[in-house]
Amino acid sequence: MPEPAADRGRIEAIAGMVLECVHREYPNHLSHALAGDHDARPPRELTPAFYGSYDWHSAVHGHWCLARLLRLAPRASFAVRAAAALDRSLTPDHLAAEVRYLGAAGREGFERPYGLAWLLQLAAELREWGSPAALRWHEALQRLEALAALRLSGWLERLAWPVRAGEHSQSAFALGLALDWARTAGDDVLAARIVARAQAFHLADGDAPIAYEPSGHDFLSPILGEADLMRRVLEPARFRAWIATFLPGIAGDAVARWLTPVAVSDRADGKLAHLDGLNLSRAWMLEGVAAALSADDPRRPVLQAAAARHRAAGLEAVPGPHYAGRHWLGSFAVYLLTRRGLAGGGAG
Repeated sequence: MPEPAADRGRIEAIAGMVLECVHREYPNHLSHALAGDHDARPPRELTPAFYGSYDWHSAVHGHWCLARLLRLAPRASFAVRAAAALDRSLTPDHLAAEVRYLGAAGREGFERPYGLAWLLQLAAELREWGSPAALRWHEALQRLEALAALRLSGWLERLAWPVRAGEHSQSAFALGLALDWARTAGDDVLAARIVARAQAFHLADGDAPIAYEPSGHDFLSPILGEADLMRRVLEPARFRAWIATFLPGIAGDAVARWLTPVAVSDRADGKLAHLDGLNLSRAWMLEGVAAALSADDPRRPVLQAAAARHRAAGLEAVPGPHYAGRHWLGSFAVYLLTRRGLAGGGAG
């Protein structure tokens, strides 16, 4: 785990925060269509593996966060509790119920693309880890993993334009996570489809509208999400040429204003608290884009400095006192601190 001495206390606090949330059933925000009275059931019955953390996708990436931390710090003080939490959730019976729920008629768009992409990220973590426990958890997860990949692949085949949003519906962020999974899982068909569609969506983009960011509820940057996807998709030399057209004048004043960390006016407000996540996700996306540039590229130190500013601002909010942020920001902080999206998404 990078910077263990500097981040050990923060990691311990984040693990504790996530453990408090993953099996906390209420409050709960269900994305759940009712077909009749029989569908009015509590979250723990509807989705028995991923019912906590306020919503399904946060429960999924909360479990990813625990798996990531346990993999990298197996002797940490939280390790026993983290393993017990994963054992409690990732059982064959619970995950079979998740498959039944997601596979039911009318739920074809459930948690697409954000939650499905995080589910694949959880599967990728377990695949790469390969410990006896991880193998057991992954075996139970495989049918749900396959369904998530199938749903994203079919959606991508039909998607005519990218979704350039700063929240859950953003296509670029989800495709980046899904591409990392496809390369880990050896799903060459999905990987090729993502590469082809990303290029069709974004290769001709130029002069990104940086003045339009951020939007008030963003936790993802549409512009940086796109750049972070394209550095996964393009060969380095081609990416360097593309980013020069997409983000010209990286060292200029306009870009500097755009890449200023955002302030959060009310962390108790779930939508306004998104901006803490924006600082964190901007930090890792900036790191990813900078890493794709050559060491002597003058744009690289500019992006690295902006990443450092966003990292510091984002980590100030983690852990926080309000459940509006506590139920999900830990995963974003761990994704950043452990450099999950870099170097092929491994444990480096």
